[in-house]
Amino acid sequence: QVQLVESGGGLVQAGGSLRLSCAASGRAVGSYGLGWFRQAPGKEREFVALISWSGGSTYYADSVKGRFTISGDNAKNTVYLQMNSLKPEDTAVYYCADTAYSGSSYASEYDFWGQGTQVTVSS
Repeated sequence: QVQLVESGGGLVQAGGSLRLSCAASGRAVGSYGLGWFRQAPGKEREFVALISWSGGSTYYADSVKGRFTISGDNAKNTVYLQMNSLKPEDTAVYYCADTAYSGSSYASEYDFWGQGTQVTVSS
């Protein structure tokens, strides 16, 4: 069992930046990497970004490309999501999760979800 703890959320004005962190208690057997999802009220959970444990591969949703950057610190088993040029539509609860699938953007292919951290972007 892997535990994931997100932090770094908060309230920011449009155009601002936040950095989210996801600390993992370890690595699941067969794990490919850690990803970020978000869920706004009344909407389905959507993929944001994914990074392989090797750090050599990253994947992004089209809606965040060029604004968000995912990175990792293997020594700390921690993944970060740097979010720049934030927009009100980025407002959501952000979750990190573990996947065994390369390049996956499907929530059903992720295990060991964190509790989430709220990001609110005001206009």
